[in-house]
Amino acid sequence: MNNLNNNKSPQKTNYQFWLITSLIIVVISVTYFSHSSSTIEVSRNRFDEMLLAHEVKSITIVNGKFVEYSLKPEAIENKPKYKTELRNQRGPLPIDKGPHYRFRINSPELFEQRLEAMQKDLPKEQQILPESTDRSDITSIIFNWGLLFLIFIGFWYLMRRMVGSGGPGGQIFNIGKSRAALFDADSRVKITFNDVAGLDEAKEEIKEIVEFLKNPSKFTNLGGKIPKGALLIGPPGTGKTLLAKAVAGEAGVPFFSLSGSDFVEMFVGVGAARVRDLFKQAKEKAPCIVFIDEIDAIGRSRGRGQVPGANDERENTLNSLLVEMDGFSTDSGVIILAATNRPDVLDSALMRPGRFDRQISIDKPDIVGREAIFKVHLTPLKLSKDVDVKKLAAQTPGFAGAEIANVCNEAALIAARHDKTAIDMHDFQEAIDRVIGGLEKKNKLILPEEKRTVAYHEAGHAVTGWFLEHADPLVKVSIVPRGIAALGYAQYLPREQFLYTAEQMLDEMCMTLGGRAAEEIVFGKISTGALSDLERITKMAYSMIAVYGMNDKIGNVSFYDSKQSEYAFTKPYSEDTAKTIDEEVRKLIDGAYERTKKLLSEKREQLELIATELLEKEIIFQNDLERLIGKRPFERETTYQAYVRKENGITPETIVENGNPDAKEEEQQPSS
Repeated sequence: MNNLNNNKSPQKTNYQFWLITSLIIVVISVTYFSHSSSTIEVSRNRFDEMLLAHEVKSITIVNGKFVEYSLKPEAIENKPKYKTELRNQRGPLPIDKGPHYRFRINSPELFEQRLEAMQKDLPKEQQILPESTDRSDITSIIFNWGLLFLIFIGFWYLMRRMVGSGGPGGQIFNIGKSRAALFDADSRVKITFNDVAGLDEAKEEIKEIVEFLKNPSKFTNLGGKIPKGALLIGPPGTGKTLLAKAVAGEAGVPFFSLSGSDFVEMFVGVGAARVRDLFKQAKEKAPCIVFIDEIDAIGRSRGRGQVPGANDERENTLNSLLVEMDGFSTDSGVIILAATNRPDVLDSALMRPGRFDRQISIDKPDIVGREAIFKVHLTPLKLSKDVDVKKLAAQTPGFAGAEIANVCNEAALIAARHDKTAIDMHDFQEAIDRVIGGLEKKNKLILPEEKRTVAYHEAGHAVTGWFLEHADPLVKVSIVPRGIAALGYAQYLPREQFLYTAEQMLDEMCMTLGGRAAEEIVFGKISTGALSDLERITKMAYSMIAVYGMNDKIGNVSFYDSKQSEYAFTKPYSEDTAKTIDEEVRKLIDGAYERTKKLLSEKREQLELIATELLEKEIIFQNDLERLIGKRPFERETTYQAYVRKENGITPETIVENGNPDAKEEEQQPSS
């Protein structure tokens, strides 16, 4: 968010880094400057040679385990070998200061006896008597106790990580504190309702809450009570969180923002404690707004999937949230906003009046909403004059706000990739194809026979849809590979509508089967390219028979479970009914397939023309189809045409908006 860039908090000191760095420096320094690192380890025989050569100055027995001895200064000066060895070992340390060499012994008594035997022929004043000392090496202490210190530091660091931002310094005593981010006058959110497009109905609901916070007497004078909570429900990417940010920017009151997962912790009771602390802070800042994003993380129905007798921490957190939401008075000025894309899993106690009084549905935008969203995202872009916002809105049915933003960004990147000074309509077309079908893979190696199969497959879709009355008008057909497995791609322009008749669904099934039918007619064999087509028509056929009641034999019954209970282990119909449904589905699909084959056999010439054109150009458009096989025999006004007519005031016909999002998503999928 913009306010985070303008109000940067001072960086906290990284104590862990400096502590570890200091320990490393101390260990290296002590190791480098200790006696054990400045002396050279030699064998017992070399000591005997130096002793007999009268080069040894002093001898010290350390801890009864090893012997350290120093050389005479004249011995170091006269023999460059000693000087080189000592300088390489000691570095910047002076080489004249002993001890210089060391070796290990088994017994001090035996060493003294042998030393005395070696010096018995020397005069008494030239004999060297060994000294004994006990020394504690700090390097050994550090390494012996280092493991204990490391365990202690690791535990301390782990505790800091677990409590995270639970309070100043993150101490263990603040683990039950709320993690909500507070936006107030000093860190105000800059997003307003003008930045949220395509959600006019939802904004009207939310504006009432904002107005209550600004002017509560307008409602309380009439005896009205503002809702305690509002739940934003909608598919991912439709702008739920963005709308909540706009509320924070418009209201001008303290705004607490956090995610449902922020209540979850490994310690028992922490989630409930954080809920209590959150509402305590909210009451102190009232009037204010509390926004909980992805509330399904803690708001799932209690008792689902729980082992009998187990203590579910998530349920304790939810219980605390339920009590707190119904515990403060209505006029306290604390309003709860929450967002989720899974309202079916929320607990019923959370949805009752008095907690979340309002459920604001935020659906995917219609053509009017998409145009408004495009205008918001196109404002910072450099556009050419041929960019038509209405066409872009018409060619993106079923797109959410996040997907439209992605299209605009992809178009800008594509234009920059081609060194253009402005973004034109062709860039937006490529961006839409990129979002719908995936990345274009022109360099993918395809066998000639495979390419020919794909061309006839896509031509079968195009011809079937062209000569069926209720099929959607074609926009573009491509045999350039896209995505992971799509070798061909067909884009249609579906009409946005609420209801679909059986005839419309049958024509859609025939158009979907056009690719498989074309392969069988032309090559006499079928391929695996119709996988997504078969998946789609199978779902459609079962929906017609078992959900929408569009079959005479099954009758006007629906086996659709809107609640989708996870404990429904059995089907809501008998085995005989299941067998009948399977038979009717097979009969319906077989009938549609035969109808499609008959149509393509009659239009074989048109099929060959389109396939040949695809093999030559790889991409063809609607005007190419009109040039090759004539105009479509069924004239049907598209949503775009109706919208333009309404905008220009040519006809009073009311445009149908906001069709079935699921159907629109399916229609935009690559055909194979």
